[in-house]
Amino acid sequence: MWSWGAWAAAWYGAWSLIALIAYWRDKRAAQSRAWRTRERTLHIIEFLGGWPGAFIAQTTLRHKTRDTGFLAVYWLIVALHLIAWTIVLIS
Repeated sequence: MWSWGAWAAAWYGAWSLIALIAYWRDKRAAQSRAWRTRERTLHIIEFLGGWPGAFIAQTTLRHKTRDTGFLAVYWLIVALHLIAWTIVLIS
């Protein structure tokens, strides 16, 4: 039987992997001028728990690091997750 912490880690890990793949595919599409992944889709993946993977993808792939509007939404998502976990852990 898994604890809620193990479930949370598995959830974040799975969505982070999905985020890494989505960012990698979008970076490849940008380089080859192919069909791109919508920013809204990337943000949904981040919101669902993929923000750690998105952070890794942004830093290693150097993708989506100059778009200040995109980054503002990304960091808002990170802040929401941190606030939610703070509330859960304090309660």
